[in-house]
Amino acid sequence: MNTEQPFSALPTEPVSTDPVDRVIGYHVRTKHHFHKYARSLGFLDWANQPNPFRRFEGARLVRLPLLGNDEEPRSPSYDAIYQRGAVSSKPLTTGTLSRFFELALGLSAWKKAGESEWALRNNPSSGNLHPTEGYVLLPQVDGLDLTAGLYHYASKEHGLELRADFAPDAISRLLAAFPPGVFLFGLTSVHWREAWKYGERALRYCNHDVGHAIGSARLAAATLGWNMALLDGVDQNTAAMLLGTHRPDDFRDVEPEHPDCLAVIWPAESVKRDAPEIPLFLGQALVKDLAAGPWHGKANELSREHGVHWDVIDEAAEASWKTTDEKPSVRLPTGAAFPPVAVDASRATGDAGTIIRQRRSAVSFDARTSISAATFFHMLQRVTPRADQPQLDRPMPWDVLPWEPAIHLMLFVHRVEGLASGLYVLVRDPKKLPLLQQSMNPELEWIPAPDCPSDLPLYWLFQGDAQRLAAQVSCHQGIAGDSAFSLGMLAEFEGRLRQGGAWWYPRLFWEAGLIGQVLYLEAEAAGVRGTGIGCFFDDPVHEIVGIKDLSVQSLYHFTIGGPVDDVRLMTLPPYHHLKHGS
Repeated sequence: MNTEQPFSALPTEPVSTDPVDRVIGYHVRTKHHFHKYARSLGFLDWANQPNPFRRFEGARLVRLPLLGNDEEPRSPSYDAIYQRGAVSSKPLTTGTLSRFFELALGLSAWKKAGESEWALRNNPSSGNLHPTEGYVLLPQVDGLDLTAGLYHYASKEHGLELRADFAPDAISRLLAAFPPGVFLFGLTSVHWREAWKYGERALRYCNHDVGHAIGSARLAAATLGWNMALLDGVDQNTAAMLLGTHRPDDFRDVEPEHPDCLAVIWPAESVKRDAPEIPLFLGQALVKDLAAGPWHGKANELSREHGVHWDVIDEAAEASWKTTDEKPSVRLPTGAAFPPVAVDASRATGDAGTIIRQRRSAVSFDARTSISAATFFHMLQRVTPRADQPQLDRPMPWDVLPWEPAIHLMLFVHRVEGLASGLYVLVRDPKKLPLLQQSMNPELEWIPAPDCPSDLPLYWLFQGDAQRLAAQVSCHQGIAGDSAFSLGMLAEFEGRLRQGGAWWYPRLFWEAGLIGQVLYLEAEAAGVRGTGIGCFFDDPVHEIVGIKDLSVQSLYHFTIGGPVDDVRLMTLPPYHHLKHGS
């Protein structure tokens, strides 16, 4: 949607050497405005569209079994994965690992139009470009038909590529402080995949997708009774060593991968009674010993030519690189359960695997479908993290993030039965209410939403038809106004960066992406559909509520309603190409 002419993206010198100033400068530079969009190529270079599937040539591929719905491990009900203790822990086996990767990062379907085919995945992606790559570090486990080491997940083949042979005893030393049955999960990003289409704004979308993938992995783990926590104390140099992205020869003359995050996953029932806490970091020396190898494979080329290289993306990624090595820990869950959230009696859900696989991004809404207030409130409760609780006692999936919530929702309510149309705000951490009120127009009234559950901090700001406004600020996209409701995700911005460091910048997008992932599945469970909106006019969104500075910024938009499907497209099973031998 860029209105500017194509140009050569020359290197730019940052205004300041301070990393926080640099990431803020990137954010301001990549805003969309009514009169111009953030810089991009100005057209789509279809001849060099990136390959969405990374492979490592020379690395041994171990295919995971393709499991049917009725094969073990069977999927629990969708609502059960949110209830602590309702899903019994499954052991780490080839079958459970296959189910985990299928639901986390696997294919959900193929679409076909004429001679063209393209894959959809269970983890959503901006423009279906999929910059996110997944890795797993596995110890030697009885019943798991895989040798110890680091593997890359090849989604098209539904298999694991052995990237590095690590000695089992060395992995055991690295994981000794964690609960039994533990393994590590890692995510990286290929920034070029998004930059090909979106230009300078692409780094935002890559980080959205990391958040979606964190969410899809956490939900997939929950279907197996597994816990998951982000190892946010690990610096990115250590993550790069462990994931192999620091190895220039393995990525020579091809698109590099940016190491984003590591997480630890373990069976919920394997708790060390003598160790009430687990670390959220890894021993640097132990990782360095592992990284000595041996390593296997060279990354494939994704595009023959790149045309423009967007230096500003590299600069922002460098500025937000986490160099601090911290040693935080987190208390293991106490087992306390929250009261179940109220569910609309008309809301019908299936098993979790079916809901995850059927998730799609709607491309159009019918401008008629409504949802009940009970369903609306239920969705908002699912994205409320109960920030007053210790991390691992918070409701799934918010137990995965080791920080206080930084994202709040500005909601455009269009078609919610029993709730007046207008603008509302969900304060996801109630103690942040004064910050939001101080950042917005002081004349806003902040009236608690009528008939809202008492534990849901939802406030009415003004009443009226906001359909046209929602579409206008979302880059004139009708889906924001034709839905039951849409929203903008407001981040605590400059203060969080100044206090925590520039490496907080991607984490704000991760949290926003995780919210989006929950809303995607909640929409499917309610019989409607959602879609993320990365294109919006940043400052006009802020002007709606009188935000005049960088204290709060909108990072991501989302919308939920009754979908209008494109009947011209044929849908094919996700792994039909494997069953036919291709």
